[in-house]
Amino acid sequence: MEIPIFTVDAFTNVPFKGNPAAVCLIENELRDDLYQSIAAEMNLSETAFITRRNSMDFSSGAKFGLRWFTPTTEVPLCGHATLASAAVLFYMKKNVNPVLVFETLSGELYVRQHEESLIMDFPLNKPNPQDQHEIKDLLKAVVGDAPIQDVCYNPRTGNLMIRLADTCDRSELTSLKPEAEALLKNDSTGKIKGVIVTMKGAPTAQPGYDFYSRYFAPWLGVLEDPVCGSAHTVLAAYWSEKLNKKKMLAYQCSSRGGELGLEIRDDGRLNMSGRAQIVLQGTLKI
Repeated sequence: MEIPIFTVDAFTNVPFKGNPAAVCLIENELRDDLYQSIAAEMNLSETAFITRRNSMDFSSGAKFGLRWFTPTTEVPLCGHATLASAAVLFYMKKNVNPVLVFETLSGELYVRQHEESLIMDFPLNKPNPQDQHEIKDLLKAVVGDAPIQDVCYNPRTGNLMIRLADTCDRSELTSLKPEAEALLKNDSTGKIKGVIVTMKGAPTAQPGYDFYSRYFAPWLGVLEDPVCGSAHTVLAAYWSEKLNKKKMLAYQCSSRGGELGLEIRDDGRLNMSGRAQIVLQGTLKI
């Protein structure tokens, strides 16, 4: 069996920045263990598998199946690998449709082109206030002694969100080095799948980022996800309320960097936009 495969750097217009995802074009469904083995082999934060629907090919079809796997498990939602998947279909397969529809574990997700960016129609996941005392050891393992302004949790995504105090410098976010073992050991709740650390940005600077973030998910086999789109479905809901803004520009402060445009729609969903660079094309032989 031969499977076309691509590596795509998402949420960036520069190769080797942003968040890399592997994207596989699947003619027919594979066994779940084979999906997982391929994702483990690729060893990126996510590998995406696109499957055809209604016997349409990848250039003319408008609707596709889409699944995402980390090196250790399947996940219900992944933003950067969705962006990467759409980039492969639009840029490499020259898909003729103005909008692509992906059938996923999180429902139907829509992606369209707009100038040099791709815009994804995603759910919005509002976080709820979280008792800090219940998870004080985990907070310490993530941010050390950095002052914390707010802690929230979203049960749908399993994401814990930690907002650093506004007195913090951006360097305090970029210098965080939590250890996977410490995060796993100090989570006594059993409900956390990932930790978002965020802080208010500098919208008056150029470019004016409304907030910064980093994302850690050793529970999913990924210590740090360089630019996590699904985390931004939580961040967008939180920061939109705090900043009283519907349109925001976000920056992920991992070593690779990454830029996302976010817009809260009137129907309560989220437009998430970004650019993508395809850096590798090949064939997976099984």
